[in-house]
Amino acid sequence: MIIVHYLENSRAHRILWLLEELGIPYDINVYRRGGDMRAPESLKAIHPLGKSPVIEVDGKVIAESGAIIEYLIETYGGDALRPPAVTDERLRYTYFLHYAEGSAMPLLVMKLIFSKLPSQVPLLLRPVAALIAKGVGAKFLDPQLKDHVAFWESELGRDGYFAGAAFSAADIAMSFPVEAAMSRIDGAKEQTAPAIRRYLAAIRARPAYRRALERGGAYDYATS
Repeated sequence: MIIVHYLENSRAHRILWLLEELGIPYDINVYRRGGDMRAPESLKAIHPLGKSPVIEVDGKVIAESGAIIEYLIETYGGDALRPPAVTDERLRYTYFLHYAEGSAMPLLVMKLIFSKLPSQVPLLLRPVAALIAKGVGAKFLDPQLKDHVAFWESELGRDGYFAGAAFSAADIAMSFPVEAAMSRIDGAKEQTAPAIRRYLAAIRARPAYRRALERGGAYDYATS
């Protein structure tokens, strides 16, 4: 039995979703965020960094979303949820599987951190911190995030999914960056982005996505 160490309202939703798509039985240990929105210290008993998602299977502890997705596909997926080898679709699949955490998420995490910065400093310094956060967002983060969203729109506009015309685990990997971005980027909800909107509607309509929500509980980004 696979055990998923699941932090509420997090990118760990993708692991539950993948397990549901593959039809693999699993148990969940749910962890609640503290007042600082961080994972509880108890997760460090599972993995030294205390992050989620983490899975336990056959005595092994596996961390990092991309590594978990690759392990589950390689071990249980067979030919499901990934394009055939040595195809353009497989190359796109591999790219987006790694891009999700390697390129997209760092910018989104920085966006979140700087949005919280003013509230994390002494009261007298908050006006300065707010100006710094606003400047970093306007000059550095927002232009790059705008480029990423335009990139997603272009890729999804080709044939509907990130690795081609068929749904794949690359779409599961990319779901969190896309959902988070559409809730965090200033003006994102007003952007047309028809291909992104169609993609979000398609993944959220999948029965496995809905079952993962039922198993994992609240996940704010499912309605961005």
